[in-house]
Amino acid sequence: MKTKMTAEAGSAGKDGVFIDRDYIEGLLEEAKHTEDAEIHRILDKAGRFEGLNHIEIASLLATKNPAHTERIFSIAGEIKRHIYGNRIVLFAPLYVSDYCVNRCSYCSYNCGHDFDRRKLTMDEIREEVNILEQMGHKRIAMEAGEHDGECPIDYILECMKTIYDMKFENGEIRRINVNIAATTVENYRKLKEAGIGTYILFQETYHRPTYEKVHLGGPKRNYAYHLTAFDRAQEGGIDDVGGGVLFGLADPYFEVLGLMIHNEHLEERFNVGFHTISVPRICPGEGVRLTDFPHLVDDAAFERIVAIIRLAVPFTGMILSTRESHEMRERLLKLGISQISAGSSTGVGGYHQRKIHEKSTPQFNINDDRSAPEIISELMDDGFIPSFCTACYRNGRTGDRFMALAKAGQIKNVCLPNALMTLCEYALDYGDEPFKAKAAAAINRELPGIKNEKIRIRAGENMEKIRRGARDFYF
Repeated sequence: MKTKMTAEAGSAGKDGVFIDRDYIEGLLEEAKHTEDAEIHRILDKAGRFEGLNHIEIASLLATKNPAHTERIFSIAGEIKRHIYGNRIVLFAPLYVSDYCVNRCSYCSYNCGHDFDRRKLTMDEIREEVNILEQMGHKRIAMEAGEHDGECPIDYILECMKTIYDMKFENGEIRRINVNIAATTVENYRKLKEAGIGTYILFQETYHRPTYEKVHLGGPKRNYAYHLTAFDRAQEGGIDDVGGGVLFGLADPYFEVLGLMIHNEHLEERFNVGFHTISVPRICPGEGVRLTDFPHLVDDAAFERIVAIIRLAVPFTGMILSTRESHEMRERLLKLGISQISAGSSTGVGGYHQRKIHEKSTPQFNINDDRSAPEIISELMDDGFIPSFCTACYRNGRTGDRFMALAKAGQIKNVCLPNALMTLCEYALDYGDEPFKAKAAAAINRELPGIKNEKIRIRAGENMEKIRRGARDFYF
């Protein structure tokens, strides 16, 4: 390709800020003419775990050669094994309020939809968290609609304090990631002070005409304000941010390039890009019909997109929710997904309502309804190590500090032992005898893989202490 990087991260395009629609569309068109030799060069680079720029990504998206696709999948698997090993991080969403002032055509919480809305009281928060803790979760993603009257920032902060203050016999929630609407630098500072893990926000679509079409009203309709939320979060001290798009709203290749240019913008301005990238596909829900969206992504295209993103940002965590089926999640774990939700409810108060067999109003319908223990057990059956680790956040390994260690190959020295110690803890606290035996076998298999002898010995010693009743060891 002859194209040069004319849309450098951080430069302003016709759509304002740093996304230039004409540039991206032109790049996708020109990428169709990429020669085989250039594709091989790009794949060789990806195979060295060097990551890719958005121009190189465009070429991989455009190629139709089955041999290229086969190699993309192969390298994605190599990256997953080399950087993440067999570890899969577990989390669960916690919906605290479905009040919303936005009219988003893809969302069941659209303010135009008529249903009994609610937000949780602090006692109801405690009930939900108690159920989540009984599943073994230590990391949650707190979710809320945008409504400054019913769900102001002070309510979110109170929810976080309530959750962090809860202590159980077997531990506590150790990391709260937060997915709330774009807000001000001042509010991001408050979230940082409250102990936020990762701030998560999906652009939904980077294609501005589509963005304005699907956001019919409310403050979220402001494309530029939404797009620059992570800049304000970084200015407010939050250096772990997680992006994503809702695949199905616009051309998925445009969306991937938008994500990558956004990542480059953050790297250029703040020296660190996305900590995580989520890859949700649009799902039906109350008032949401798939037939209204002309850009739905089929399974084959979706697998290819996930693999290409893994090549592009090898050190960025990739998250897959229960929007995807059991079968699809199994396939994508091999292509780069490093975090999944387990036992999820996507409705406000949904965990308690499920417990008492009462219907809830979910934001979207889930496609993997296995329980958390079923998912965790099957992960081990497939050779993975379920991880409940929150050590990096608690040790201050966030933002550019985390990425520096990851890119130097050092982060793996703590990730595997932390995963094994949390699995040991989980098995003893929540597992039945067959599960405990399965976890013990997995730990014995993986423990010799810790290359640093001192850490390997300490991890083994810590797990002996865990078996004797101690808890919460981490490197």
